Amino acid sequence: MTQRARIAVQVKPQHASFADLRRAAALVEELGADMLLTWDHFFPLSGDPDGRHFEAWTTLSAWAESTDRVELSVLVSSVGYRNPNLLADMARTVDHISARDGTGRLILGIGAGWFERDYTSYGFEFGTVAQRLRTLDDDLPVIRERWGRLNPAPTRNIPILIGGGGEKVTLRIAARHADIWHGFGDAETIAHKHRVLDDWCARIGRDPGEIVRSAGVSPKPGRFPEDLDDYPASAEKLYAVGTRIFTVGLEAPTWDPGPIRDLVAWRDARNA
Repeated sequence: MTQRARIAVQVKPQHASFADLRRAAALVEELGADMLLTWDHFFPLSGDPDGRHFEAWTTLSAWAESTDRVELSVLVSSVGYRNPNLLADMARTVDHISARDGTGRLILGIGAGWFERDYTSYGFEFGTVAQRLRTLDDDLPVIRERWGRLNPAPTRNIPILIGGGGEKVTLRIAARHADIWHGFGDAETIAHKHRVLDDWCARIGRDPGEIVRSAGVSPKPGRFPEDLDDYPASAEKLYAVGTRIFTVGLEAPTWDPGPIRDLVAWRDARNA
């Protein structure tokens, strides 16, 4: 996978009509971002907790049909919500829907899940963190095996993105299975997670350079005006510690494109 800087935009599927989400997806592609993401929840994570909200994979399927260039993913899909064989088939299908010139654009973003209301309201067992992580580790080989049996097969080796920063288990799972690892935190935190991930790779004999590093980008205001950070400055700090995919959120009702424009311009200069 490429190690050039890439910009990912997570369009939050809350407090908006689906027409709004469709227009937001078109905007992300028009602005030149590399990846278009949603999240896997059943209720809003901010604002009115019972506000409008849409399901991840059907949203992704619609975006796969309505866009032509951006890669597509869920950041991240919870293993607790779907049988792994079904999830593999869903991913394969979205991969085909998204294909242009024979090559699909899906990245399978996956994680252990954490939002208890999603589980209890939809009748899934929430369990413990350890149980959910065990499910994640067990499901990934099942997903890959199912991809090998489907007819038609996926259009490409679908990249797997694993999200989460747990150092004892999650990063070990990422070392075993991930093509992309996504983490959260400032550059210092992310650098530490990279070292832990590299160590897990060394333990199992995997080249850590095979795993592309991804992280969220946000401005962090300082105490004084001259200390104010911005999105490109935050991205530059993350780039310096090895991050290559930079994720920013886009949400209703403002759909503010400014951070995307700034990050795309930064990416183009960085990759020149």
